[in-house]
Amino acid sequence: MSTEPTIAETVKSAALTLSTLSESPRLDAELLLGKVLGLSRASLIARDNQSVAPDDELKLAQLISKRAQGVPVAYLTGRREFWSLTLTVTPDVLVPRPETESLVQHALQLLPREAICSVLDLGTGSGAIALAIASERPRWRVTGADLSPQALTVAAQNSRALNLPQIAWRLGDWFDAVHSERFHMIVANPPYISAADPALAKLTAEPAMALSAGPTGLESLEVIIAQAPQHLEADGWLALEHGSTQAPDVSRLLEQHGFASIRTFPDFSGKPRLTLGLHTQRGTL
Repeated sequence: MSTEPTIAETVKSAALTLSTLSESPRLDAELLLGKVLGLSRASLIARDNQSVAPDDELKLAQLISKRAQGVPVAYLTGRREFWSLTLTVTPDVLVPRPETESLVQHALQLLPREAICSVLDLGTGSGAIALAIASERPRWRVTGADLSPQALTVAAQNSRALNLPQIAWRLGDWFDAVHSERFHMIVANPPYISAADPALAKLTAEPAMALSAGPTGLESLEVIIAQAPQHLEADGWLALEHGSTQAPDVSRLLEQHGFASIRTFPDFSGKPRLTLGLHTQRGTL
């Protein structure tokens, strides 16, 4: 009779170890063991009585040790689910968050489904937002821009893997990446954490420039809002994700730069994290 632990027992033990390190210890345990065994979560659960070899236990322990050092599970597995898409992620890109799906949800409703519209995703990172929009609106022309060549490599890899080749990937600092181009909608999930926020201490494994751009956390939002009118068609939309306390500041900035129909929406957890603005005049460059 085998003395090796079963998959179910290994997951239970790993989840217990991860309980003080993660908000979703069982999910983390399943994803990490799945990585070791080369199994999906569904396959893992279906084989819960299968034994786990000592070598695989050791590999799992090494991954748990890295998780204890603050490395996100997505970096350890190299994968992250976003908008039902499986994305490759590396330490060169921010791990896509579930709350950002609310940005995609609202952006999809702003322009006619069947129209040939142009959309710019600023600070695209892994390409999550651009890819999600392109997967739902194949007629829209989507551009993803980022300052990091490494991030764009990951985004382009995801584009190929998901068979969404219609996205144009551009390198540059915010609007420098698109020069004089104009779009019907601009979306962005820029760095918005203030430099003094203690939350940054738990995010050291992720690229710092994707998390914080200065002391207030509004620095990147200010740049995007100020320059967006020059790159929007008449009646073009700007859709921004921001911190849960920043909605009044973002709304004020949008109003100062001529945006109308300004609205803030909650993310899926109920926090005000998304603000939209309509620019009624065609941008002048």
